[in-house]
Amino acid sequence: MDSNPKSLEELIKEFTRLPGIGRKTAQRLAYFVLKNTRDEAVSFAKAIVAAKDSIRFCTECFNFAEEELCVICSDTKRDRSVICVVERASDIPIIEKAGRYSGVFHVLGGVLSPLNRVGPDDIRIRELLTRIKDEVGEIIIALNPSVEGEATTLYLTRLIKPLEVKLSRLAQGLPAGGELEFTDELTLSKALEGRVAID
Repeated sequence: MDSNPKSLEELIKEFTRLPGIGRKTAQRLAYFVLKNTRDEAVSFAKAIVAAKDSIRFCTECFNFAEEELCVICSDTKRDRSVICVVERASDIPIIEKAGRYSGVFHVLGGVLSPLNRVGPDDIRIRELLTRIKDEVGEIIIALNPSVEGEATTLYLTRLIKPLEVKLSRLAQGLPAGGELEFTDELTLSKALEGRVAID
């Protein structure tokens, strides 16, 4: 029988639903919340609900946004002739942190994965092709170097090549099978600088 009160067990259980959080970490987080004041706990809960209620997808790139356009798409100083294609909206801050990219983004919302029944119509490939107009000079594919990421890169290459747009991908330096999320800024900065054309 568990020695924790029911409400504490519920809090621990909710924390274990977060990605990468096991029971021990969930317990530490729950104890941290209990050590805080009630006002701090309420503020934390309000921030979660406010984010859930106000965050939506940018109508242009599908990044997280509170308005119709995200902060990047609404920035007139961004270079709209370059589009960096990423798998998830959470990949954008990682590339931005490297400080070497001034173009715009396109979030696919996933990668091709036949085993998981994710096909071309399940991710935002059609929307990407719609965005490729005369003013777009380069598409950078910045997908994780996983089997699914590579398959998606090959698929996009076949679709974009005939459009006569420069097509590149992040240079070597990103570990095979690694995730953008865990890549340090220097490695990512060098990968952006040394991006290579896709033949």
